Amino acid sequence: MSEKIEKTETEWKETLTPEQYHVLREKGTERAFTGEYADTHDAGVYKCAGCGNPLFNSETKFESGSGWPSFYEPLAKDAVATEIDKKFMMTRTEVLCAKCGGHLGHVFPDGPEPTGLRYCMNSAALKLDKEK
Repeated sequence: MSEKIEKTETEWKETLTPEQYHVLREKGTERAFTGEYADTHDAGVYKCAGCGNPLFNSETKFESGSGWPSFYEPLAKDAVATEIDKKFMMTRTEVLCAKCGGHLGHVFPDGPEPTGLRYCMNSAALKLDKEK
């Protein structure tokens, strides 16, 4: 993993769309079944929409029925970071981009093998770099 990216909130607002800013910087969530990648099956690498950090390979994407793009593992162990999220009267594990700290979504222990995990991500936090 290369150096962490740090920007001011003004710099983030200048480089992100309002929806990307809300999700990545304000820890927002897009509505289920509305995101660009919720039903995408194209091959490629999903990168952080904020900094371009490679996060997930399309080969690990699966249909969870949740309405958000879901993956069973990150591209590399150090691609994402996690922290405990106790908002909304529940405890969840938040997933962050390890490079810029942007909020990506949450991870749950109800995914398929081989990991048993479901990385439930916001489309607005991702950018698919399609295979040619």
